[in-house]
Amino acid sequence: MTLDDAELADRRAAVEELGRALHDLVLTTVETEVAAEELRRAAAAVRAITAPLAETVRSRAQLARVDDMLGGVRMFNPVVGAGNPIAPPMVVTREDGRTVGRCTLGLAFEGPPMYTHGGISAMLLDQILGHAVIRAGRAGMTVELTCRYRKPVPLQTPLYLTAEVTGTTERTTTAVATIATEEDPGTVLVEATGTFVAIRRDLAQRLFAAAFPQLSA
Repeated sequence: MTLDDAELADRRAAVEELGRALHDLVLTTVETEVAAEELRRAAAAVRAITAPLAETVRSRAQLARVDDMLGGVRMFNPVVGAGNPIAPPMVVTREDGRTVGRCTLGLAFEGPPMYTHGGISAMLLDQILGHAVIRAGRAGMTVELTCRYRKPVPLQTPLYLTAEVTGTTERTTTAVATIATEEDPGTVLVEATGTFVAIRRDLAQRLFAAAFPQLSA
């Protein structure tokens, strides 16, 4: 069902409201030290509100109605999506010719005590690299991501990410990115190099035809 502008704006606001409420729940779930019985009551309450939401769901081949692929709106993206409970979310901007991301990670993203899981750092870097590549007009899929972990990334601390394109060929784009803290942006905690490849039409047809039937036309 196609939404008009007012319906789309209203649905996006509702998706974001639910996403942020659930985000708070996720963080509180890993922080709480209440009694076991209280945890069981909370689990029952969560199951009760999940049931009506599950009455109408989409398949993996169906795009969310609130998304706009061409406009860059992905509300359930696991890094920047305002409707995704596991997203920090990271806010991405363009500053001084570089792509910049800002976010704060809670205890749900913990690896070593007090610090971020290394896989989460890689996910953040892949995301910010993708934004830099797209903003350079070089959209593609990640084919290689190399990370170097210099120092642990602290939780519950405002983070500062940067990314920029460093090289291109006919089909590939290379970009570099870093994670630091807002307080000390000059000290790199994790750095990454990513290689992205523009997708050939025949491959796009094989991968995405179920979601985009027009590719088979």
